[in-house]
Amino acid sequence: MDKKQKLNESLANTMGVVVILFSFIISYFIYTQILGSPDNFIDGDPDNQPKEGFYLGTIYKGGKIVILQITFMVILLTYSIERALSLFRARGKKSNVSFANTIKENLGVNDLNAALTSCNNQKGAVANVVFKGLNSYMLESPQELRPEEKAYQIKRDLEEATHLEVPDLEKNMIIISTIASVATLVGLLGTVTGMIQAFSALAIAGTPDAVGLAGGISQALITTALGISTSAVAIVIYNFYTTIIDNITYAMDETNYAILNHFKQSVKPSISEPVITEEPNDLEQEGNV
Repeated sequence: MDKKQKLNESLANTMGVVVILFSFIISYFIYTQILGSPDNFIDGDPDNQPKEGFYLGTIYKGGKIVILQITFMVILLTYSIERALSLFRARGKKSNVSFANTIKENLGVNDLNAALTSCNNQKGAVANVVFKGLNSYMLESPQELRPEEKAYQIKRDLEEATHLEVPDLEKNMIIISTIASVATLVGLLGTVTGMIQAFSALAIAGTPDAVGLAGGISQALITTALGISTSAVAIVIYNFYTTIIDNITYAMDETNYAILNHFKQSVKPSISEPVITEEPNDLEQEGNV
């Protein structure tokens, strides 16, 4: 790993920590100043029950776990925007399907310069890989380099360019998938702890209080509702971005195959399988004798 890669990895880790801290600070502010605003509660006291129809106060009663749930939402929103901008750049200026067809047409008429121009106009991940492959294709090889070795070199350069682009496409996707899995579990944790507190308060009171118990359970279920909502949104976003990434990588594979196939066709007379001649059978040998 060179210095540039180490620097990029260090910056990515630092940005991840900054995003988490920034999201937590925003979430704490939302919980205390917006959800916990005195206007949402009876007599202006957050310790009292929320006013009827003031759902922000109801969410506040979900407890401190709500802060974590809001943090997950903010992180999800941040990385969703980051992935949207990154994948938008990676897709290039026009459809990758259209770009792949253009490259095939250029290769079909043996116009490599037009293919390079298409890459410069398209931009994006697929164009970067194709540009690398075409440069390797057009690069003059030493006289002693056989066509088979040249084809291997082109294939190696294409695979190397692909391996450099794919990590950027999948960057931070693990964070979105993790939120999709963890948010629900944290919500259930908040519900369980809330119900424990509700039943403990009922046990201490010593007298059945159905209204108080129902209120405590309803407030405990708030964290589960928030967790399920966050997970559902995260799953949809993850699947949507995964589909875009799959389409981009498919276009890479398609154009890579087109470049390799065009090169093999252009040097087909030079790449010939060794001719294996059958040895004469015994009858033919006897006849010759």
